Amino acid sequence: MTSRPPRPLARSYRSLTVVVAALALVTLVAGCGDKKKDKVASQTAAKVNKEEITVLQINQVLAQQRAASPEQAASAGGQALERLIDQEVALQKATDQKLDRDPRVMLQIEAARREIIARAYLEKIGEGVTKPTADEVKAYYEKNPALFANRRIYNMQEVDIDVPAAQVETLRTALAGAKTFSAFIDYLKANNIKFQGSEGVRAAEQLPLTSVEQFAALKDGQAVFAAGPKGARVVHLVGSRSQPVDLQAATVAIQQYLINERKRKMIADDIRALRAAAKVEYVGDYAANKPAPAPAPAPEEKPKTSVLADLPPPVNAASQVDIAPRDTAPASMPSGATLDKGLKGMK
Repeated sequence: MTSRPPRPLARSYRSLTVVVAALALVTLVAGCGDKKKDKVASQTAAKVNKEEITVLQINQVLAQQRAASPEQAASAGGQALERLIDQEVALQKATDQKLDRDPRVMLQIEAARREIIARAYLEKIGEGVTKPTADEVKAYYEKNPALFANRRIYNMQEVDIDVPAAQVETLRTALAGAKTFSAFIDYLKANNIKFQGSEGVRAAEQLPLTSVEQFAALKDGQAVFAAGPKGARVVHLVGSRSQPVDLQAATVAIQQYLINERKRKMIADDIRALRAAAKVEYVGDYAANKPAPAPAPAPEEKPKTSVLADLPPPVNAASQVDIAPRDTAPASMPSGATLDKGLKGMK
């Protein structure tokens, strides 16, 4: 009888190749503990032909999902089991067809194995970080008033303008000379300049961390202009309101943020040390054109949103205006579109 690899714990399958590739994940997650103990802990939930699907597998699927409401949680286990059954019948058929021996699938399995083992090591390294003290939390709170004590909620309008690089400065001048933001939009339409826009409301913590202080300095009605790869972008601050957060309410979020930052630094330092101690030899084409050393895992990128990350000096503009597009072919300005969701809370 053809032997089958361990069953995966993946949430769902998209193709037989993905199903087979996920087998490596299960082996590493489940471990190689005492089979008898595993049998006791992993009660059978269903059988597909001669293969079992266990409660342990269902719990693993549920653990990978977002927290569900009590109403959703009641049926989540059953839904997870049905997906695992679908996955199992596909896995069995794929194994019968020897897809697990396909070179491409085997490469994906190996890549998954490497990824999981390496990630497990990095997670273990990160477990050594210390929890920030109350003084450290307070210091971070006081150092970032725009996020906490002086926190604001911003109502913004954004316009992405598609023009050649040679016209960017002309647009900057037009914005500076416009008496209202509406007048600037009219200028774009009158000159058949293509643009797209959006509007929405964002809290300070939903902005890129590199922009929080600059944005906090803006006054209602001001706009900022920045050249982009395909033209320019204008962010207009329609209005804002104060909504501070006290130290007690912010403590948990600050603690988690500082812990994550320490983990990232500890991992980056450890990888740099490992690379320094390892003997790395480039071969073939890579020896002739030696690539730059791969960077160590750096601190997670600051959250990116559609708001400008580096704000130039503001330009005075009008207060809130209607920027819905007129019926002009080149221009487009979908009204009411919300800004892309950025960082909500500190992760």
